[in-house]
Amino acid sequence: MKALLRIFRPSRKLVLIIGGIALLAGVSGGAALYIGKDNLLGPAAETVNGVACTDVNLVTIKKQDRVWIRKYIKTEPTDGMTRVKTALRVAKAVYEAEKPDLVQVVVLDTNGPTLRSDIRGRAIGADVVYIPHPDPIVESLDGKTYTARYYDGAAASNGLFFGERVDLPEDEITALNASFKDYSDCIDPIAVAATEGGEGEGKAAKGKAKEEKPAEGGGHGAAPAEAPTAEAAPAAGH
Repeated sequence: MKALLRIFRPSRKLVLIIGGIALLAGVSGGAALYIGKDNLLGPAAETVNGVACTDVNLVTIKKQDRVWIRKYIKTEPTDGMTRVKTALRVAKAVYEAEKPDLVQVVVLDTNGPTLRSDIRGRAIGADVVYIPHPDPIVESLDGKTYTARYYDGAAASNGLFFGERVDLPEDEITALNASFKDYSDCIDPIAVAATEGGEGEGKAAKGKAKEEKPAEGGGHGAAPAEAPTAEAAPAAGH
């Protein structure tokens, strides 16, 4: 029996190794509880990049040699800053794909209106304008590359937002852009329908979307006299 115990008795070196591993695991677990998961592993993607979104409508405005793109998107319920992050991310993705002179992204709640005539005031949870190469394109923006604003409250069941309107300073917008890990666009429901075998529905929806897109030089296609935010920006008085 003593011979068997001597055979299975661990060496002092093995005991020290096992003890060191256990101690390291205990310290790491304690550090995770004390410091927090985000500080050890980095913040969640939602915290950095905003949330997933779905396309609602896209308007291309052409006037002379300039192209403006206004994109309407919707997200699931989230806070105002996350909506702004989502809009900034999408604005950069749209610019990388289309290279327009100006991009505006308007964020709606998932239960919000889809008709452009109803998208105004508190229906708009966040609004971002991105001008990659500022010049006198929009005089009221004072040569800024970005403007961003949002309502800090949640949306009601009808998709209208509550809370105070917040206008972000440009340095804070710049800091948010620098923190992004990627610049992914929103989900296109028409493309998803086509992929899932709904080509007929996809084509019908696409035709309807084209009807809403303004023609160059007329109707909704004429560039607004003031900043694009005049139509889509949240109004403080509503």
